[in-house]
Amino acid sequence: MQASELSDDQVAELVEMFRQMGDPTRLKIIAACLRVPMCVSDIAAKYGLSQTLVSHHLRFLRAARGLRADRRGKQIFCVAADEHVKRVISDMAEHVCEHPPSEFDEPPKEE
Repeated sequence: MQASELSDDQVAELVEMFRQMGDPTRLKIIAACLRVPMCVSDIAAKYGLSQTLVSHHLRFLRAARGLRADRRGKQIFCVAADEHVKRVISDMAEHVCEHPPSEFDEPPKEE
């Protein structure tokens, strides 16, 4: 399916997914979980957050279908929901690293 073929409902769902992933803390959490499942306590330690706050963010990221949670005993491990999420986040991170902000500071001149 092409982006131009999205229904209004699909556009609304996509906007909500990007909105949920647009929070800096949530984006860091997704990035941490791209390659390997991470437990809540490890995510909290990595970013200096409380486990409660991490769990709060994870609820939104799971609802937005950005992360998948797997219970292993008493711990919950989170990982990117699928290859689509991995590609989107990885590709955009690569894009940011390739292009310095100065390339985009000036709007194109109208003729």
